[in-house]
Amino acid sequence: MWLHRWLGKPNPAVPQGADLKTAEDVLSRWEGVEAERGSFLAGFKAQRLEETIIVKPSSGGEFTHSFRQMFRHFINHSSYHRGQIVTFLRQLGATPPSTDLILYYRRRA
Repeated sequence: MWLHRWLGKPNPAVPQGADLKTAEDVLSRWEGVEAERGSFLAGFKAQRLEETIIVKPSSGGEFTHSFRQMFRHFINHSSYHRGQIVTFLRQLGATPPSTDLILYYRRRA
């Protein structure tokens, strides 16, 4: 949804994953979004961080946000969703992978 906003596209329909029936479906969707986001960010210049756009959430209202604010929100909110996924996996009896960012950095070093 945020990527659509950054690209000036209308908010996409949010099917809540009902259209994703298999792990392959999820992977395909993820790879498509990642490729499009990568293209957007590859052309993004730092001077645009304070540029603002109008955001119209599906819940109503209209808000003006800078790219800096939206990027920070995007990162922060993704932490929330990673926590949800970890909880779901634990409820299913699985041991989820670590989602700790500092561990990610340490493994890459």
